[in-house]
Amino acid sequence: MAEFTHFNEEGRAKMVDVSDKKETVRTAIASSSITVNKEIYDQITNNTIKKGDVLAVAQVAGIMACKKTADIIPMCHPIPLTGVNITFRWERENENYRLIILASVKTKGNTGVEMEALTAASVCALTVYDMCKAVDKGMVIGKTYLVEKTGGKNGDFRRENEIL
Repeated sequence: MAEFTHFNEEGRAKMVDVSDKKETVRTAIASSSITVNKEIYDQITNNTIKKGDVLAVAQVAGIMACKKTADIIPMCHPIPLTGVNITFRWERENENYRLIILASVKTKGNTGVEMEALTAASVCALTVYDMCKAVDKGMVIGKTYLVEKTGGKNGDFRRENEIL
């Protein structure tokens, strides 16, 4: 197992120096989800939530959050993103519906974009909750996880199974 690199000689937090790392194309895809009742599902899909187009707002919120990851995660480097895409798909689950969120992020740089993808997916789910909480506060935000990443010293990673 790799050692933690975010501690200095005194055992205090530090931001890792990535200046010697090779610049490569790096990508990451993260997933999150939110489970809603049929009423919210119907209102989202028919665009009748009073706050507006839930998925459009969630998509923009996820992209904005992705761009601000270094401002909210203390040891993340501010990095230039070359692309961010967020997609949604619905799955029926008994009487409820699960919105699956996939956030894909790309850069050309010397550090990865896993945290940016995870932040984007998380904020999408939080935004859906915020926009729909007046209808039902019983929504459940699901597991958030890295699906895959490419590039960098540690190579590629691909999760074999979706985590529900």
